[in-house]
Amino acid sequence: MSSLTISRSSTFIIFFSLCLITNGLAADFHVKRYGAKANGNSDDSQAIMKAWKDACMSRKPSKVVISGGRYVVNSMKFKGPCMAPVHIQMEGRLEAPLNIQHMKSDDNWIIFEYINGLTISGKGIFDGRGSLAWKQNQCASSGKCDSLPISLRFYSLNNTIIRGITSTDSKFFHMNVHNCRNMTIQNIIVNAPGISPNTDGIHIGGSSGVTISNARIETGDDCVSIGDGSQQIIVEKVTCGPGHGISIGSLGKYKNEKPVSGIIVRNCTIKNTMFGVRIKTWPDSTPGIATNMHFNSIVMKNVGTPILIDQQYCPYGKCRFKIPSRVAISDVGFRNIVGTSTTRVAVKLVCSRGYPCKNVKLSNINLRYIGTNGTAISECSNVKPTISGRVMPPACTRAFAI
Repeated sequence: MSSLTISRSSTFIIFFSLCLITNGLAADFHVKRYGAKANGNSDDSQAIMKAWKDACMSRKPSKVVISGGRYVVNSMKFKGPCMAPVHIQMEGRLEAPLNIQHMKSDDNWIIFEYINGLTISGKGIFDGRGSLAWKQNQCASSGKCDSLPISLRFYSLNNTIIRGITSTDSKFFHMNVHNCRNMTIQNIIVNAPGISPNTDGIHIGGSSGVTISNARIETGDDCVSIGDGSQQIIVEKVTCGPGHGISIGSLGKYKNEKPVSGIIVRNCTIKNTMFGVRIKTWPDSTPGIATNMHFNSIVMKNVGTPILIDQQYCPYGKCRFKIPSRVAISDVGFRNIVGTSTTRVAVKLVCSRGYPCKNVKLSNINLRYIGTNGTAISECSNVKPTISGRVMPPACTRAFAI
């Protein structure tokens, strides 16, 4: 064989190998091979995005490998549809810009959208570095709550698994799940100081078939919040606190909100939070439906109000309370809930006088007030709960009209 033939053969092999990589036929796509430095200083956004695009174009299942190290990244959009399922193996630490003015997008840091068969797993950390942004939060003063970026946004995903990762110090919500179907979030950690405003751990809206399990969430707002259009949602084995507890709502703020139904919260521990489990709707709300919601086997430790239905939810004090909420709440169960309350009102069911709550059940409740101003009580308005088993404090110790 001549040297020219050997040269041509080598060239063909090199060309063919490059074609395999370029066309996305290789199984693994390591971001460091695409130029990511992972040194805590360089901007690694483009390298990670290049690896993602090649993996997304692969005709067989592929993996994007983000190995150990500190990756400083700007706003990134992991966009599909992809040719086959993609697995992001996350072992490093992704760090957001400290100053939100340096981010390309004002409302999201990292987005995953229009993907079928996405898996994100590993021991990696998404660090929102939110300490400076918390001071710029204007929700309480102006009601404007969309000026800070969500750390992780999951939009229009099908058949998704998120496992093992950590989200820390988000500037706003840690995770926002919207318009997703069949998603499992398990064994994750979410943490931010209790003083960090509006840092909901996981917010779900317009989605169905979402399961959150074996999570530890410490944050400055709701550990899990479930918004309109959410159906068939399971929250189980979640340890929550500090924060505001696990919430359905708030509901009724916007036009054409879709019904909430099929919500199960079970086998959770809630500690050192402002609230425990609650359903919250705005007064003078748009019409809505929230039904078939069940809270089972939950331990409360030093919780402000462990059980709450609040149809006068108004966090910023600018509401028309004279007009009742138009969200109809029905088929709600609170069962096997035990622990301690830091306020006397351990159970508070404040329903709408225009749409009184229907079919609310209290079963096997044992909540003890740990303060010095007497014993625990239960307040009710526009609801007549059904009682079974031992319920302490007794249901509707104090009934009042609003």
